[in-house]
Amino acid sequence: MDDTTSPLTHADLDLLAFWDTPTICNALELLVPGLPLTSYTTHPGVALDGPFKPMIGAARVGSIRARNKPTQPAADRFDWYDYVQARDLPTIVILQDLDERPGAGAFWGEVHSKVHLKLGARGCVTNGSFRDTDAWAPGFKMLGGCLSPSHAHVHLAGFGARVSVLGMDVGHDDIVHADHHGAVVIPRDCVRRLPHAIERIAAKERRTLDLCDAPDFSPALMRRVLKEGHIH
Repeated sequence: MDDTTSPLTHADLDLLAFWDTPTICNALELLVPGLPLTSYTTHPGVALDGPFKPMIGAARVGSIRARNKPTQPAADRFDWYDYVQARDLPTIVILQDLDERPGAGAFWGEVHSKVHLKLGARGCVTNGSFRDTDAWAPGFKMLGGCLSPSHAHVHLAGFGARVSVLGMDVGHDDIVHADHHGAVVIPRDCVRRLPHAIERIAAKERRTLDLCDAPDFSPALMRRVLKEGHIH
């Protein structure tokens, strides 16, 4: 198999963790003109501990409810754990709170952060809530909707089906890159092409930034920069 069709590896993903999520988004704009707004988060999230280094993995998607007790059997958490467990690639949990007002009950806290870390998940992106920030499993990253002190009636509504979290649509096994800025879905055929695209973006930005330091910097110079395509 050639480089474009061979299965992705840990190394392929870990290389992209070197760059922050805005940089990944910039490069994707070169590779995927007209990137849909639903490919990345457009609603604000709350980072567990302020700015954090990027995480990247294959999405494990699920949904919860917390405001009311389930009216029908909840999805089996043991089946969920089997589903989340990392195998070929590290995973990231993308969990949608389906309640009309998300965040009433926290699925995430001291216990689940450690359980999911041990299952090979690198972190979570959710519109729901989390708690136990002072007892959180070190190394498990979180971009959530809010904090909540209680788990209320939180239960799994399902998993494996496509979800929408903070404005981003994600399906099973999608490659997701996330940090404190937000998250983005990376098309698999773009993963190995992104480093080169990032270098192209970086060269343009360097040229623009260098011109900003020029002693003759002026609106006229900026117009020239724009015409040359050196600003992003």
